[in-house]
Amino acid sequence: MKGGKNVLGPNTGQPTIGGRRTSKGRRKLLNREEKWYGYAFVMPMLLGYFFFLFGPIVASFAMSFTNWNLLDELKFIGLDNYRNAFFGDPVLLDTLSNTLYFTILFVPLNIMLTLGLALLMQASIPGMGFFRTAAFAPVVTSIVVWAIIWKYIFQTDNGLINAVLKTFGVTGPAWLYSMELAIPVVVVVSLLKSLGINMAIFLAALKDVPMMYYEAARIDGASRWRAFWHVTLPLISPSMFLVTMITIIGSMKVFGQIYIMTGGGPGTSTYVMVYYIYEQAFKYYEFGYGTAIAFILFVIILLLTLVQWYGRKRWIHFEQ
Repeated sequence: MKGGKNVLGPNTGQPTIGGRRTSKGRRKLLNREEKWYGYAFVMPMLLGYFFFLFGPIVASFAMSFTNWNLLDELKFIGLDNYRNAFFGDPVLLDTLSNTLYFTILFVPLNIMLTLGLALLMQASIPGMGFFRTAAFAPVVTSIVVWAIIWKYIFQTDNGLINAVLKTFGVTGPAWLYSMELAIPVVVVVSLLKSLGINMAIFLAALKDVPMMYYEAARIDGASRWRAFWHVTLPLISPSMFLVTMITIIGSMKVFGQIYIMTGGGPGTSTYVMVYYIYEQAFKYYEFGYGTAIAFILFVIILLLTLVQWYGRKRWIHFEQ
């Protein structure tokens, strides 16, 4: 300090008092250093996102405008793949119909079953932890292993279900070879596989509902059903919204069960979008057409998600 005034440090340009930096100068220097530390920590994630996610997405989108099939010379064909998908491929329309059918069956059943299980398992009684673990265990089981086991269970001649039916004198159907039964069977298998995740979300939401609201409802003479409808559902509506979104997205992307259990058959009755993309790209090597279908699926999922997102204020109780 000279003449009662601050001077600048010789090298940093920061205010000093008697050759020492002021607290304000030290804070600026620390903030600058912390900013670079932050960039350094997030850089691996950003690089990984760019090279392994964003880059391939852009490359795939460009590929959808080509005829790349590993055999012919790569050519830019504009919107021909999309034109063929919408107007020249009847199998794609059946595939989209099958996917929507799977989603319509799967999503409501999943939400009702997982919410019901969560209501049953929220009680703190001895042994409840075992049942929660048992319900969640299929989630961590490989989808390939799960589908193979259930494929054997639903076998026509030697399957467990038909063997049990046979003991009662009933001839079981060809579960996985019936055009009417194949998708419902896969829906059941998918339900049993995925109950644990949504059940855990609902359990956490139910635990957060304050007991005073239930006590007030009882004082007002509300039945258990009315308490559930007017207290529980409004207060867990954010979790209901989350579960609905992720379940719809997951059902639109179903693949492993179809690939293992039915292979898209009988005929094309269990073709779903991701299976059809796989077939076009990795069986027929029509990578350009396969990526075009993939982006059609992306747009469908995006539109469904946006509809739910902008409609959330209608059914989330305290959404502003």
